[in-house]
Amino acid sequence: MVQYNFKKITVVPPGKDFIDIILSRTQRQTPTVVHKGYAISRLRQFYMRKVKYTQQNFHEKLSTIIEEFPRLDDIHPFYGDLLHVLYNKDHYKLALGQVNTARNLISKIAKDYVKLLKYGDSLYRCKSLKVAALGRMCTVIKRIGPSLAYLEQIRQHMARLPSIDPNTRTVLICGYPNVGKSSFINKITRADVDVQPYAFTTKSLFVGHTDYKYLRYQVIDTPGILDRPFEDRNIIEMCSITALAHLRAAVLFFLDVSGSCGYSIAQQAALFHSIKSLFMNKPLIIVCNKTDLQPLEGISEEDMKLVMEMKAEAMKTVLGQGGEPTNDEGVLLTMSTLTEDGVIAVKNAACERLLNQRVEIKMKSKKINDCLNRFHVALPKPRDQKERPPCIPQAVMEARAKEAAEKEKRKTEKDIENENGGAGVYSASLKKHYILSNEEWKEDIMPEILDGHNVADFIDPDILLRLEELEREEGLRQAVEEDDDFEMDGKELTSEEQEALAEIRKKKSLLIQQHRIKKSTAESRPIVPRKFDKNKEFTTKRMGRQLSVLGLDPSLAINRARSRSLSRKGRKRERSPAYDGGDAMDVDVDTPKKKLRARSRSLSLSRSRSRPPSEVTPGEGFKDSAQKVKAIKLGKKSVKMRNKDARRGEADRVIPSLKPKHLFSGKRSIGKTQRR
Repeated sequence: MVQYNFKKITVVPPGKDFIDIILSRTQRQTPTVVHKGYAISRLRQFYMRKVKYTQQNFHEKLSTIIEEFPRLDDIHPFYGDLLHVLYNKDHYKLALGQVNTARNLISKIAKDYVKLLKYGDSLYRCKSLKVAALGRMCTVIKRIGPSLAYLEQIRQHMARLPSIDPNTRTVLICGYPNVGKSSFINKITRADVDVQPYAFTTKSLFVGHTDYKYLRYQVIDTPGILDRPFEDRNIIEMCSITALAHLRAAVLFFLDVSGSCGYSIAQQAALFHSIKSLFMNKPLIIVCNKTDLQPLEGISEEDMKLVMEMKAEAMKTVLGQGGEPTNDEGVLLTMSTLTEDGVIAVKNAACERLLNQRVEIKMKSKKINDCLNRFHVALPKPRDQKERPPCIPQAVMEARAKEAAEKEKRKTEKDIENENGGAGVYSASLKKHYILSNEEWKEDIMPEILDGHNVADFIDPDILLRLEELEREEGLRQAVEEDDDFEMDGKELTSEEQEALAEIRKKKSLLIQQHRIKKSTAESRPIVPRKFDKNKEFTTKRMGRQLSVLGLDPSLAINRARSRSLSRKGRKRERSPAYDGGDAMDVDVDTPKKKLRARSRSLSLSRSRSRPPSEVTPGEGFKDSAQKVKAIKLGKKSVKMRNKDARRGEADRVIPSLKPKHLFSGKRSIGKTQRR
């Protein structure tokens, strides 16, 4: 399992927030009320407790920071050098040292002021000493503010580092930028590394995991390395160098034989020879990638010579038992991540060589003797001189042969599909596995039944010939119509006909314009017209004509419509005599118009008057108004208590007390008092 989990490091607060957290906790967790009349010993204890509690909180927080950040001397050299490359271990140690110094200073300040508080002779003196002690502690924290901010940046960066176990089975991928390293790790693992057609897409280490022979292997994708002096390499390249130097892993050196990465084979060979010291005692495989663009056999003789030199060096990196170089099998492999040709072979070769090396190292270690002592191989003693070689019964051999023959003979549906043209050409028959009394019935056409009749009985066998005849006739008819088609140009018409044609075309253009205007304003036009029968199409005369055509007497309907229109006009409000030019102080005279207006007002008043609650309307189910009044009283009485309890009734939210005691009693703390 992974030993180092930097994601669990506690967040380091900035200096100002650090002080706020500690002082807030001190104010909340220690007594806050003191009076002048208390005994001096009680006052001293009160302020000594404040100082000690603040010092303890500072000590706990700073100790957590010092303990959780890793010590570079105690962790694996890989992580130690990686942290040195990323952050400079001297600055890292200085920041932690300053935090440790601040912790000791705060302890010393607290010790000194507690000693002074023992001799405080008044409330004012004790309070001043407490304020001075807390102020000096906060000043110490403010001074290490930059170190705390630096450690927080380191913590965030360390939390983003991949979880690499330096002691497990590891496959390491290295090479020039843009040679296909990230594409390879995406193919063999579930990692999702960004792949782009330009150099230095990968800027840090990425980890994926794959399985081989029921064992888990971690695959590390490193950033590209350039062939230049060690001191000129940047942080991105130094991450790769650190991984190569400290991890016991099978190394895959990627070589782009096509040159599409922007670097020639000679440049890549020079890089290989400059870092070959990092490959010592590690299984090394040279992978020639992008063979879909340029096969290895098609490169020039000079490039092939360079590749063979690299292969020879790779064979010398790992020595076999007895000090002899390993065989050249699996040292130089070709593949293409685009076509996935040879990808699995490269993965299997790297995992197999790494597994063999780890087994060989364990066999040479001292611990193997303790394991061998636990094994006992039992050999039976021969009872006679007769040889008894291992044998397989004849019946078993025949059964195996029969099974193999059947396996070879049996063709799958996929094989039949490939023989008959492949997918899209061959369609598998779903009827061939039907169980029928006669095998010939399987491919019979199933008739379609419609209204109890078989459709196949009504199909004309000559329907295709008749269809061709109809199409031929249709073509002849269309040709005749095309010949007869002509456009009216108006030359053959008389003067009257031409005027009529002009009128028709003018009216047609007006209708088209009106339609386009209506269409353009259709969205803003109301769905229901504001005024019905705007064009006066629905009149009583038209209604009378239609009813007369139907043989009905229209007089009653016309009189009823007229009376309704007159009553509607009569309800209109009349202007007062003052507005008609008469004198406002004239004596009232009962005119027919005034009588009509008074009548309409009385009608409107009768219409707007509300029905009393005790009045019984049909369908309510009450016998009389007394029974209805009694029912209303009982209903109000039943909800009286629920209305008193407000939300304690049917709802699921309850306010048990409108004025909870903890909010409306006791000492008022510092803060807003809006809730009071």
